[in-house]
Amino acid sequence: MLGPVRAWREGAELELGPPKQRALLALLLVRAGQPVALSEIVDVLWPRDPPSTAVNVVHRHVGSVRRLLEPGLAARAEGSRLVRSSGGYRLNADADALDLLRFRELGESARRATAEGEPERGAGLFARALTLWQGPTATGVPSDLQTHPVFSGVDRELLAVAKEAAAAALASVVPEQLPTVLQQFAAHHPLDETLQAQLIRVLAATGRRAEALEVFSAARNLLADQLGVAPGPELRAAHREVVPRSTPAPAEPVQPPLPATPPAPAVRPAQLPPDLAAFSGRHGELAGIQALLPEGSGIASPAPLVISAIDGMAGVGKTALAVHWAHRIAHRFPDGQLYANLRGFDPTGSMMSPNEALRGFLHALGIPPSRVPTGLDAKTALYRSLLAGRRTLVLLDNVVDSQHVRPLLPGSPGCLTIVTSRNQLHGLIAGEGAHPLTLGPLSPAESHEALVRRLGTDRVAAEPRAVAAIVRLCGRLPLALAVVAARAATRPSFPLSSIAAELREGQGNLDAFAGADPSTDARSVFSWSYRALEPEAARLFRLLALHPGPEVSAAAAASLAGLPLRVTRALLAALTRAHLLVEQDPGRYTFHDLLRAYAMELVQDQEADEVRRDARHRMFDHYLHTARTAATRLAPHRTEPLPLSPARPDAAPEHLGGQEHAETWLSVERRVLLSVVEQARDHGFPAHAWQLAVTLERFLDRRGHWQEQTAIQRTALGAARAVSDPLGRAHSHRTLGFAEGRLGRYEEAYGHLERALELFTELGERAGTAYTLRILAFLANCQSRYQEALDHYRPALGHYVALDHTSGRASVLNEIGWTHILLEEYEHALARCREAVELHRRIGDASGEAAALDSLGYAYHHLGRYEQALASYGRALAIYREISDRYLEADTLHHQGDARLAQGDVATALTDWRRALEILQELNHPDARVLDGKLGQYRQSPHPASALSG
Repeated sequence: MLGPVRAWREGAELELGPPKQRALLALLLVRAGQPVALSEIVDVLWPRDPPSTAVNVVHRHVGSVRRLLEPGLAARAEGSRLVRSSGGYRLNADADALDLLRFRELGESARRATAEGEPERGAGLFARALTLWQGPTATGVPSDLQTHPVFSGVDRELLAVAKEAAAAALASVVPEQLPTVLQQFAAHHPLDETLQAQLIRVLAATGRRAEALEVFSAARNLLADQLGVAPGPELRAAHREVVPRSTPAPAEPVQPPLPATPPAPAVRPAQLPPDLAAFSGRHGELAGIQALLPEGSGIASPAPLVISAIDGMAGVGKTALAVHWAHRIAHRFPDGQLYANLRGFDPTGSMMSPNEALRGFLHALGIPPSRVPTGLDAKTALYRSLLAGRRTLVLLDNVVDSQHVRPLLPGSPGCLTIVTSRNQLHGLIAGEGAHPLTLGPLSPAESHEALVRRLGTDRVAAEPRAVAAIVRLCGRLPLALAVVAARAATRPSFPLSSIAAELREGQGNLDAFAGADPSTDARSVFSWSYRALEPEAARLFRLLALHPGPEVSAAAAASLAGLPLRVTRALLAALTRAHLLVEQDPGRYTFHDLLRAYAMELVQDQEADEVRRDARHRMFDHYLHTARTAATRLAPHRTEPLPLSPARPDAAPEHLGGQEHAETWLSVERRVLLSVVEQARDHGFPAHAWQLAVTLERFLDRRGHWQEQTAIQRTALGAARAVSDPLGRAHSHRTLGFAEGRLGRYEEAYGHLERALELFTELGERAGTAYTLRILAFLANCQSRYQEALDHYRPALGHYVALDHTSGRASVLNEIGWTHILLEEYEHALARCREAVELHRRIGDASGEAAALDSLGYAYHHLGRYEQALASYGRALAIYREISDRYLEADTLHHQGDARLAQGDVATALTDWRRALEILQELNHPDARVLDGKLGQYRQSPHPASALSG
């Protein structure tokens, strides 16, 4: 990496592939051992306008690099070198395999040796590290990528080590190879006066005085030609040390005199804004960033330290934290503090340019306006020259992006730069090694502390409930807390409960957080971030307010906006970078409550009723049709047909993979789906409401979410009644009756099921009638009314036979068999369950076949035919594992353990039960308590067989 990108395996050099693939490998090598986010890879490989296929191209190159590093690896195998990590990829390498890691390892060893009083050994180790350098980092990748900060940052790292090496050598003995290496570095950094001065001293120390004088002469001429300045104090001092005392100082060139670099200003800059008197909280964040500074009175790190990730949403307190911390550590920077508000997000739109900021900094550092260079590069070079060798703190507030701030970063050790932004500055983190710190809302305790600081201990302590409500309704956002506290402070006679009541009444809008000053008005402050968005991102931000929350997936956002998923992901990334959304988990986004209220105001003000209705329609279609797909994946032969209208063409329901994907999707989206049922009812989409509720029935039932089931089925029933939809009412009565029965509320259950039976019969819906009869039979079995259950099952079986519904027929046969088991009529049960197994197998219904095999095993067990029981359970378990049905796998393991115990195999029975318990606990299923209690009997009994047999 330290020069051309090259790789070898067993002594033979490898062909690294096309330029983008080579660049990908170079990026992963620079960040070896660390995860590199997919978004960062795309940013590096395509600095401008990535193509729509960028992510696919990255995945393809990753596969090629994997096989390059580990030949013989299967096409989709993970491998051990290049692995998935944190939403991206990580390349595993060690210092023996990668020159960059070896360079860093030697550098650390050199620093330890120098710190331990062995500068000669330190100088030798530094020199060994530098000899690994073969030229600019990542040579061979496309030139527009080679200058990316992620690669140029390594060059700055090398430069810092070169300076450390010179310092260590000048304090002891100069290693033989060091002057040559330093000359190579100096040639690549001709305007770095510190490096040129160190080279002069090193050459002189090794008796090469003439070469040292040539270095000074070349540097002086270059500074004059390119920057219009004379050599600075450090370079002139090195020259004086080299020139013999008897030799007159060299004459200046015959040309107008150059402006001398000014001495340190008589008044050191102290530009920090006042610290916030009411600052409180952020104890963890302050401790974290304080730990980044080395111990002692100043900065001693070899490279500038940048804290970039004081980023976060509007009003979260970024500037307050940065200014407070800067005041706490100002004494460690005796050469002053520089501050600029770059107005990246400002109501006037007048963003301060780096040119303007540098002009102000140069003036503060003693440069008269007449001597300030005109070009940005020249200003930056002079600014960095002035800060070289000084310990200065620079606070750059409210920047818009990495490019906005780069020219303002000092270039030498000893300086600290603090940057704040509403945007995430990935470029600064990757390129300059900035340390990220993203601020979220205050903790509840910190929010309470903030109110105490502003309102006093007594007033806050007097009304703890009102204070807790204020904290919650302000979303723990410092700006909102400050606005509300200011209102309370101006009304000292008002109880805080009245302030909390005002906030409750205004919940859903921002009127309670309005103020005369735009800088403390929540609506105004949020608008600065919103107005900085591109039009498509702003539109998505508005429409996302229509989503019920608490989280929205990228796919659902795409349907809501009616946009392709690829485009939507890019817009979501823009909203996340601007801290208008939070990516809570990979691909899942959430609003702060106050930002949601702001977005809702915008969508109501700026989007017509028809636009909002169309967006909701697409969203409801997305969830209904994806849920239907998931239900079909989970039970492909047993999903009852529902008359769904086609999804809108601009909606994009998800195409789920297998059963495991479907189960995961339903689990992750469960809270959203429950809210969508209510929203669909409230916004005039009753069919979506009842159809989605019915579609979720099997999933919620299997997971034991019966309270949730009853709640959404009541909502669905209300929606169907409101529009006099008899089919919707029939399905809703049926599903609600089943849920009530699960909760043991049999009277309510029978009322709903009987009404469902009437409606299905009137509609001529034989499948719905049959399913309702099966639920009535199930409830009869739960109440030990087995004959009544059989009386319901028989007509249900007749309906399925008449419909030629093989899956329904097979399911009823298994349920009849199970009822015979409950009647202890095991031979009758065997006949019915064998027929069910055969029918399910014929139509390829693996889940149904496994259920019938489990029933067979139970019947064999109670007939004392244990080997046949275990064989049936074994076949059922194999199917459940193949289709990833974890709950029923656990249920069958439980039954299998019972059979093993009856057979006398206690140890294996306990193993089966423990495996079943682990699965149930992972699923957070209520059956886990029953099985844990059963195992508890064993743990407490000295005679396990007798304890468990009952």
